[in-house]
Amino acid sequence: MTQNIKTTHNLLSINIGAVIALALFVFSCSIQENAPATNNKSWLAGDHHIHSRYSVGWDRETDPPTPIIAGDAIYPIPMNALMAKYHGLDWMVATDHGGPNHSKVNLEKAYPELLSSREVVPDLIQFYGMELNTPGGTHSSIIIPRHEHEHTQVYEIESGFDTRDKHPRDPSRHTEEKMLEALEFMQGMPLKPVLIANHPSRGTDSLGGYSSYHPEELRNWNDTAPRVAVGMEGAPGHQANAINPDGSNDPEGSRGGYRTGQPTLGGFDQMTAILGGFWDSMLGEGRRWSITSTSDHHIHWRDGGSDFWPGEYSKTYVYGENTYDGILEGLRNAHVFVTTGDLISELYVTGSSYGATASIGEALPLQRSGDVDVTIRIRDLHSSEQNAHGDTPQVGRVDLIVGEINGPVSDRSQGTNPTTTVERRFTADDWVREGDYLVMTHTLENVHHSSYFRVRGTNNTDELEPESDPVGEDPWTDLWFYSNPVFIEMQ
Repeated sequence: MTQNIKTTHNLLSINIGAVIALALFVFSCSIQENAPATNNKSWLAGDHHIHSRYSVGWDRETDPPTPIIAGDAIYPIPMNALMAKYHGLDWMVATDHGGPNHSKVNLEKAYPELLSSREVVPDLIQFYGMELNTPGGTHSSIIIPRHEHEHTQVYEIESGFDTRDKHPRDPSRHTEEKMLEALEFMQGMPLKPVLIANHPSRGTDSLGGYSSYHPEELRNWNDTAPRVAVGMEGAPGHQANAINPDGSNDPEGSRGGYRTGQPTLGGFDQMTAILGGFWDSMLGEGRRWSITSTSDHHIHWRDGGSDFWPGEYSKTYVYGENTYDGILEGLRNAHVFVTTGDLISELYVTGSSYGATASIGEALPLQRSGDVDVTIRIRDLHSSEQNAHGDTPQVGRVDLIVGEINGPVSDRSQGTNPTTTVERRFTADDWVREGDYLVMTHTLENVHHSSYFRVRGTNNTDELEPESDPVGEDPWTDLWFYSNPVFIEMQ
């Protein structure tokens, strides 16, 4: 998305050599070689929606149009990686998008710079990917497994299916049928990518309405390529839209770039944030449909843009081994929670019954009806720690949300799950501190139906449910986290 630049600056002429020199200086004291692979799983913070200067503008006076480097997003990939590492990320994805013949820009310019970036910031996992101009939709992130032909894999997808890559533009590419063809193509790849729908309801004009993506469409994606199309952005990027370059508030800015129609709710897209809404309708079918939180970084707010650096505000945490394959498997299997403003940095949600235990993204099998004991463990910021805004936000409330699983819906346009309820709201009186963690427990009594439970929390105790974000809202004052669910499957 082209940014509305509020100030002039000289960042368009950033010298890549200077960025590399800076990065090498910063990391020389602590990084001597690539971080060794580990068999230990942990929560790994990342961002799958980051643009570099190869998300270009276009000179349309030529035929075909000529790409203008830094015409949309402006920073080199190594600078994005350096700032991602600085703000606590373990992994990121380079996801440039474009227009006519942009597949060649990715192949010939963005990919070589990514290879350099991997050398500059070696202990940050850096996936190669792209933001697809999605047939029948708007945008979606594609994450490619790391391998020697990753660049040709991106080229094949973008040149073959991106709605804006072909010149002159081919209207037949911009259909939902074409997207299913693309997903079949990706599902058939030996090394399958991961695809996540970006800002899914941006542009919708009503609460509970849909814009470029609708329920049947996303169900079709997941059915066609269940190991590829695995989720959607829960919290979109562009969250700094209401912050001026001097740090003051812009009373006309809107979080997420949701400038018209229905705004975000607590910074989250309504397809995630509405209790019993679209996300719950997918979970109510038993789908492993994940949510994420990203920066959609083009231009930082201090340079006149609408964005935070990767990791500065939003983080997607994946539970897995600190390897390329480990992170992708964590995403595919919904071992994910998301947070804004560093409200929390670890989240463990477990369900136990009859000696069996399951965690986020996993299924707890029940042979017969019975109680399920739920334990929630959260690591929040301690009094000596601060987020990127210099705050130490405190978790004010944690919600345990439960819904039934009733299998595939008969009406594939359905976007609600009326069985979804807040089972319990925890406040400081309901949890105990055990070392670095807040711990709370609850028992789901006499569970006799397949179901799921997930966790949501906030520092904003004035809202029992996330409310529509007003224009000009300071995003640092309204923080939320969400977990993917634990499933309970009656055998």
